Amino acid sequence: MLSAQRSTNRLLNRFGLDRPELKAWAFYDWANSAFFLTVVTIFPIFFLDVAAVGLPSAVGAERFSWATSLALMTVALAAPVLGAMADYGGFKKRFLGSFLALGATATACMFFIHQGQWLFAVVLFGLANIGVQGSVVFYDSLLPHVARADEVDRVSAAGFALGYLGSAMLLALQMIWILKPAWFGLPSGAGITPDQASLPVRLAFVSVAVWWVGFAIPLFRRVPEPVPQLEADERPGQNPFAVAIQRLRETFHELRTYRHAFLMLVAFLIYNDGIGTIVRMATLFGMEIGIERGVLIGAILLVQVIGVPFALLFGRLAGRIGAKRAILVGLSIYTGVASFAYFIDSAIEFFALAIFVGMVQGGCQALSRSLFASMIPRHKSSEFFGFYGVLEKFAGVLGPAIFGLTIRLTGSSREAILSIIAFFVIGALLLSRVNVEAGRAAARRADEGRPVSG
Repeated sequence: MLSAQRSTNRLLNRFGLDRPELKAWAFYDWANSAFFLTVVTIFPIFFLDVAAVGLPSAVGAERFSWATSLALMTVALAAPVLGAMADYGGFKKRFLGSFLALGATATACMFFIHQGQWLFAVVLFGLANIGVQGSVVFYDSLLPHVARADEVDRVSAAGFALGYLGSAMLLALQMIWILKPAWFGLPSGAGITPDQASLPVRLAFVSVAVWWVGFAIPLFRRVPEPVPQLEADERPGQNPFAVAIQRLRETFHELRTYRHAFLMLVAFLIYNDGIGTIVRMATLFGMEIGIERGVLIGAILLVQVIGVPFALLFGRLAGRIGAKRAILVGLSIYTGVASFAYFIDSAIEFFALAIFVGMVQGGCQALSRSLFASMIPRHKSSEFFGFYGVLEKFAGVLGPAIFGLTIRLTGSSREAILSIIAFFVIGALLLSRVNVEAGRAAARRADEGRPVSG
């Protein structure tokens, strides 16, 4: 046991997680990534095959897409206010825990979804998405508090790498009992009822909830709640909601003084729309073009396995050429991925697509998080990551909505792929105009209480 713990610590140290609070923070990526892999990728298959049975596949896909958009929009609208409240009152971990509880409970309750219960399914999926996305807002806001300025790229990338590794391990275990239920004493063979047939997948959702909660514990034990820093016109004991509204008004007017962080947000909104659409709709897209279920799951696992080393490589690449340039490299590859995806029609091509997505997905998202964290004042991190979350979620709203609308107009999801290219190109052009050093200087002046400009 002791030798295993030492081996784990050596591995984490090589990831750049050489302090207890860094390890504990990064393990929340390990915890919540199980949801993003198992639920976000397997649930669409379960939804179409079980919950939406009897509905035409295009109708089921459309309802699922709109449910996803509605859940993300809910988080987008709430995140800035809750973020400002967390900064004022020191509620970052409390809000993270509340969203975690909501998401994990809804995920565990997916066990009770039975054949034809599509409405119950989309409600639980929506609540689970609100939980996980809301928790990530406050998780991300802790990054500039646990990592030094020279560590944020490496630590953020390490978190994503751990997320890929942990979620792949859990999904591999889940696939064993889904494909070989008899090995675990679960119903199998001919003559079983629909509920018995879906039992292994429903148990997989329960395992996600347990994994998510269990591996989140280190964060609550090891990562301290940042000490709130009051503005000049604030005092302890005020109504947190009223203070939050006032802070949001001030920050909205101040955004022009953080113009490079703001430009980064706009660029992120646009290119992350493309990333989010690929992540969330890949399974449905594969099913639409006739890719077999086993191939889909294998490709998803391949993305996770490849994502581990490449997320770490992107962290090192950022150390050499800067986070902005590393993201631009990733976006150029994504443009090729979207172009290639339009033409694929075989399992081999789908696997090739998965390889390229795995190379850039974690790196682009990890470095976007750390680049933004480096250009915002630390004492307003939850508030600013609330805005970050708004744009991230609205990107998630637009992408699935486009997919749903395109399916309705054309009867196919292929045409939506080409629209993604524009998001990568426009986002990259805006990102290229961000002056990272000027943005970081503005954040430092704000934390020192000096006037901010640039």
